[in-house]
Amino acid sequence: MAPMPNSAAPRSLSSPRTLLWVSVGVAVITIVLKTLAWYVTDSVGLLSDAMESFVNLASAIFALMMVTIAHRPADHDHPYGHYKAEYFSSGFEGILILGAAIGIIWAAGHRLFTPQPLQQLGWGLVLAVLSSVLNGVLAWAMFRAAQAHRSIALEADARHLVTDVWTSVGVVVGIGAVALTGWLWLDAVVAIGVALNIVREGGHLIWRSSQGLMDEAVEPEVLAEIEKALAQFAHPTIRFDHITTRRSGQRRFVDLHMHMPAGWTLGRAAAVRGSVEQALMSAVPGLRATIQLLPSDVEAHFDDQEDLI
Repeated sequence: MAPMPNSAAPRSLSSPRTLLWVSVGVAVITIVLKTLAWYVTDSVGLLSDAMESFVNLASAIFALMMVTIAHRPADHDHPYGHYKAEYFSSGFEGILILGAAIGIIWAAGHRLFTPQPLQQLGWGLVLAVLSSVLNGVLAWAMFRAAQAHRSIALEADARHLVTDVWTSVGVVVGIGAVALTGWLWLDAVVAIGVALNIVREGGHLIWRSSQGLMDEAVEPEVLAEIEKALAQFAHPTIRFDHITTRRSGQRRFVDLHMHMPAGWTLGRAAAVRGSVEQALMSAVPGLRATIQLLPSDVEAHFDDQEDLI
């Protein structure tokens, strides 16, 4: 079995919890900036941008809680660890995004039929761009850390921040179009467009979360590494079958059968199995492998339909 993470180890600047704490701080700053931008311009587009930043804050706090739970060691009630807690974070963030989209559409719908003049656009645009730069830099760092730590909570928060950046870009373009054309209704149209865009992202996060909770198979590239490691032990007297994989947060699991000659001693068979386990864990860091030894002329039929009734 692969060694469990050491919770006492010092946190790096790119650790999931550290970055989520930074995300909380950035969310507070962007809320202040975007709310001030809305206040000075009275733009419903900037109001929609500010509302999404409140979602960023709630999502970052919840993600921080779930990542903390996910790093708890395995216990009697959770022998496989708490890694799936991160999927709740992703799903919760998706639901919050959908809620924010509904609020944005409601606010923009009123303004669409009763347009209001915009004020102090220069300051509003400067504040919106500044907040977008903060979110963009943080999202870039979180994407890199999410890939390194295989953290869906970090990935979900990074995706939401990228959505926030594009939201702000759309709002800025919309406000610029209002200033150039004088068409006040464009502000509301842009806000509705922003809402529809984040609905797509929210739906994606909820789908990803549901697939993780349903024991989705490992990624194709991870499965390729597993098969490559097993190929090293290819031999006329040894074969592998019933290879089943799943992922749970940061962890990856593989179950398989290894068939060997019936005449081998238990010690020899166990030694070969140990070598296979080491090769698998070296190929896929964090992988937990469960290998059942079977004689070459014995097949397992645990997938028979009568066993599922």
